Amino acid sequence: MTLRTARRSSLVEQVIDQLRDEIATGVWPVGAKIPPEPVLSENLGVGRNTVREAVRALTHAGLLECRQGDGTYVRATSELSGAVRRRLQTAELIEILQVRRGFEVEAARLAAAHRTGADMAAIDDALARRDAAWAAGAHAEFVEADTAFHTAVVEATHNRVLIELYRDFGAGLRASIGAAGPGPRQADVPHGPIAAAIKAGDAEAAAQAARSCLDGIIRSAETRPPAPS
Repeated sequence: MTLRTARRSSLVEQVIDQLRDEIATGVWPVGAKIPPEPVLSENLGVGRNTVREAVRALTHAGLLECRQGDGTYVRATSELSGAVRRRLQTAELIEILQVRRGFEVEAARLAAAHRTGADMAAIDDALARRDAAWAAGAHAEFVEADTAFHTAVVEATHNRVLIELYRDFGAGLRASIGAAGPGPRQADVPHGPIAAAIKAGDAEAAAQAARSCLDGIIRSAETRPPAPS
């Protein structure tokens, strides 16, 4: 743990900042259970009431979730992520996919201009894992690899604002990938052309490939039979 003793006057705000940092940097990933109140109090060098107030504030902001009799879990990586997650819970799948298309078309365009060798290695690795998972019928691995592919493309833009916004949409986007595939037409949505165009540095071809990819995913979702009630 990277927590350090709080020393300045506004203890609750300091504790909030430190807990937020643990979440934002992935020390406590989404879904993880954070240390119990006595442990946090000891590590931070503050009273349990201070820790309790800080946890309550982050719970209200949507970053944490207190489960009675179980503990406190990380729910989102930022206040914006928490708000987005709540909003996407009530959104239609098609609406989420349309937002994905807006992000990912521009991301592919920028990635073609700014990608590095390391970026391409990450993109190619995720693409290979995605294809292997699809061939093996491993749905959970497919969703993880597909998410990793699109995230790697966004990170290849080296646009910090776009990367952070995309990360904030991450949970909802992951859910949309899981809900949209693997459907009966998911195999018909190629991702290879996106990687190839980015590698070639062809921004327009990359954007068109990403657009075609998301259009295909949207068509697949539109034609997929509704889930049984």
